Amino acid sequence: MPHRPPPGPEVNAPATGQRRPLVLASGNAGKLIELRALLADLPFEVIGQASLGVRPPQETETTFVGNALLKAWHAARATGYAALADDSGLEVDALGGAPGVHSARYAGPQASDAENNAKLIAALRGVPPARRTARYRCALAFVQGPHDPAPLIAEAAWEGVILEQPRGSGGFGYDPYFGVPELGRSAAELTQEHKNALSHRGRALGRLHELLSGAAVMRR
Repeated sequence: MPHRPPPGPEVNAPATGQRRPLVLASGNAGKLIELRALLADLPFEVIGQASLGVRPPQETETTFVGNALLKAWHAARATGYAALADDSGLEVDALGGAPGVHSARYAGPQASDAENNAKLIAALRGVPPARRTARYRCALAFVQGPHDPAPLIAEAAWEGVILEQPRGSGGFGYDPYFGVPELGRSAAELTQEHKNALSHRGRALGRLHELLSGAAVMRR
């Protein structure tokens, strides 16, 4: 787990009933869309960190939880606001769990979704369907501000298989190749609402919602 950052700027909490600023510590447009939809019923004004001039830190941790905490602390310290960070990725069993925490940069530091998918499919060439099992995994880290002594952590996974051919035009990342066997569809063929109900990120956020409901941050 990354060390907590040194103190950052203080921000006074709004009066009870007002929406508090919440910084999403991500520059991924697809994640921002999903998280905004999933957070719509919570008392926060959701702000992407880029709009506040926050540059993402280097992701140096070896686990999803570690990287989520690192990003959340970085955003909270830079802005003084509450921050939510997501670290998620794809684990493919036939590849020993790769690309894992390197999912967003599997084909290189500035790789596009298409480049990452091309590398993934090339690595699985010749692997039979029965051995193409995989999962999306997500870790969420929420901090109330730069001095929060007890960050909230929520994790979840979404089981599936890697398809040989892409299907669908929705979603982002590896979604066109991520098959959901019980539905006979790829993640990219699901509506946003259906995906949110099933996905690793939606499930993790559901668990975080339960934690937040009992936390002091919701009673401010």
